Amino acid sequence: MENKKCNASAPIAIRPLYMQIASKGRRGNSMDLATRLTELSKKTQQHREVLLTEQAAKTALVMPFINLLGYDVFNPSEVVPEFNADVGTKKGEKVDYAICIDGKPCILIECKPSTGELTINHASQLFRYFSVTDARLAILTNGVIYKFFSDIDQPNKMDAQPFFTLSLDAIRKSDVRILESFTRTGFDIDAIVREASNLKLESLVRKELESEMATASEEFARLIAKRVYSGQVTSQVKDNFTRLIANSFAAIVRDHVNDRLTSALNATAVPEPDNGPATSPEEVITTEEEVSGFRIVQAIVSKLVDPKRVFMRDAKSYCAVLLDDNNRKSLARLHFNGITTKYVGTFVGQTETRNQINDLTDIYKLSAQLEARINEIEGSKSK
Repeated sequence: MENKKCNASAPIAIRPLYMQIASKGRRGNSMDLATRLTELSKKTQQHREVLLTEQAAKTALVMPFINLLGYDVFNPSEVVPEFNADVGTKKGEKVDYAICIDGKPCILIECKPSTGELTINHASQLFRYFSVTDARLAILTNGVIYKFFSDIDQPNKMDAQPFFTLSLDAIRKSDVRILESFTRTGFDIDAIVREASNLKLESLVRKELESEMATASEEFARLIAKRVYSGQVTSQVKDNFTRLIANSFAAIVRDHVNDRLTSALNATAVPEPDNGPATSPEEVITTEEEVSGFRIVQAIVSKLVDPKRVFMRDAKSYCAVLLDDNNRKSLARLHFNGITTKYVGTFVGQTETRNQINDLTDIYKLSAQLEARINEIEGSKSK
């Protein structure tokens, strides 16, 4: 098979918005990857809604991402836009970018508009090009979500499922460690493929566990029943164990939550309800449920910031959770005053989105939004 070389004469599209971002990234080589990723996340949240076309997403979001990995987007021998690798009778089809090392394509990138959802149907060109180039890595992205593919299942054939997905809306600590392998200075294809196999299996295992936690399959329910129940596992027994398994998983989560809350409480004092004399029927009263909700939010964001920086400020209509006790740094609002319905408000900028919850543990389902809010607030400090 003929090796496709990178085309040094391919043009590069440059826009003023990207020029500002890219130049900052090039000056910031001494900055660590995590800091630059947080800055890009902030810019993504600022601009994504106005970037309605594929070209806009490529210029304002994808090119800065390539740049922060250490690749020179101004060097057409290293980052090739509109990479051409004719496949059989199909001529003139192009993939949006090819990242090249030593003259050979190592990573293929296909881009879609930032407002669109990514599906495997968007990766048809990546599938075709993957088998006719030296690249063993491919990325499908809309500038916000990045799905990383390799050939784990079958050599020289791109997998149908990504081994790693990065969301700039909710960056995790583990994302930074994984991305380091893709940087220009740390690129090691053999190490990446080995790690990719483990990441893919971990992702599949997690998906199965989450499915079992939500609703135990018949096989899993019968397996657990046979281990702890001495009688015959009838359909009724199996249905009962399906319910017990879901309750047990929830209890395990609550126990782990309580452990983290205890740690957070040791780090910072929780505001106590006002026990002074009542002055009016509308006096603000902090309930135990609001305190518990505050502790859960505090525990979630403690992965990213010192829990001592997280405060609760109660009001008549909602209970605010603030970073640095600053009402301009709202992390969440606990709308727990309703008789039957409760909401947790999450923020992007000054916009609040109310998320209905049925149980306090549902707040953990909002971890991505809360972590993204921390990244948004902390990222603004570097401006």
